[in-house]
Amino acid sequence: MIVEFGFGNGTQKVDIPDSNLQEILMSNPIEHERHGAAAVDYALDNPVGSAKLEELAKPGQKIAIITSDISRPLPSFDVIPSILDRLYAAGCSKSDIKVVFALGSHRHHTDEEKRKLVGDRVYSEVSCVDSEPDDCIHMGDTSRGTPVDITRSVAEADFRIGVGNIEFHYFAGYSGGAKALMPGVSTPRAIQANHTMMVDENACAGKLDGNPLRADIEESETFCHLDFIVNPILDEHKHIVFCVAGDVTKAHRAGCRYLDKMYRKPLKSRADIVIVAQGGAPKDANLYQTQKALDNSKYAVKDGGTIILIGACNEGLGSKIFEEWLTQAPTAESLITRVKENFQLGGHKAAAIAMVLQHARIRLVSEMDDDFVRSIFLDPAHSAQEAFDEAMERYGKDATVICMPFGGATLPMPPEA
Repeated sequence: MIVEFGFGNGTQKVDIPDSNLQEILMSNPIEHERHGAAAVDYALDNPVGSAKLEELAKPGQKIAIITSDISRPLPSFDVIPSILDRLYAAGCSKSDIKVVFALGSHRHHTDEEKRKLVGDRVYSEVSCVDSEPDDCIHMGDTSRGTPVDITRSVAEADFRIGVGNIEFHYFAGYSGGAKALMPGVSTPRAIQANHTMMVDENACAGKLDGNPLRADIEESETFCHLDFIVNPILDEHKHIVFCVAGDVTKAHRAGCRYLDKMYRKPLKSRADIVIVAQGGAPKDANLYQTQKALDNSKYAVKDGGTIILIGACNEGLGSKIFEEWLTQAPTAESLITRVKENFQLGGHKAAAIAMVLQHARIRLVSEMDDDFVRSIFLDPAHSAQEAFDEAMERYGKDATVICMPFGGATLPMPPEA
């Protein structure tokens, strides 16, 4: 069978014998009842584990709405207007409402970026500010030693609303929920303490119970309670297709269950060879983006197996810090040691690649120079077919193969998960 994978603006095709092809993983087809702002309004009318927002918020309260920054795909302009309408219905004043962009470790926004994120109406009606890692209030420490440092505009609010889309997160399990608070509006030292737990084997995509990093995030929230959350779910085109609202934990879990229905793929068994791509341009423009597909594919490959990662990477690595970590590391293993000692956004993805290399070989089909690819601990291949043929020779005629044409949007769940 010929299986096609996106590669930049073109494709890579691989001819795989039917007897070897175990499965082609695609997202599950679901008919979504509502889209966009209509999905948000329905969620606000039907909160999970909570009274309605307009019944909870009170006139005179200082209200903080925490929402995602420009690095995230959340269409805040489709979400926050509905939230404001409910707050106004509760008698809350525009002057008492503040939208806080959760920067985490990211840069500050320009005024134009803030306006673009929330839309003209929201930007003109209420104050819109960035979180300030240099102006935080220390509210305590978690049982794992993470300082709960929260930006002042959120810490001093009387009522807090967390907004963020739910997707699989490769060490927090899922985004959304309490993650708006930690790392969203925290300090570098708090993020460092929390994110060093990414090396724990239970800190992985699609896992909440027993995930120490997620547990630490949710314990942080108990020091600075989110009174209400609004968490949309997006399709592959970044459009809202579902939304949950209400209690910070109960609503979040309901959203995670819906995400699972869309993108979680149970496996009968892992495979010797996994062929994975991000789906072509623009998602595979650099290795920083393509890494998301790689990380999901690790759940489908056997220990000692081969992952064939297909991504044009025509823009190279895609992040200065990511590049610095990869190109200056003496060994792949040293990246894991480094992230434990000094978590750095960008560097964490280099460490994530190193963690995959502990269990599988990675053949990279890209437009990058062969010697450069080898220097960052990956094995170059000039075509997916070439890489597949070589892998078949390595594992023999009975080798099993799983294909993931849209690896970033599908999460394989092996039997032991």
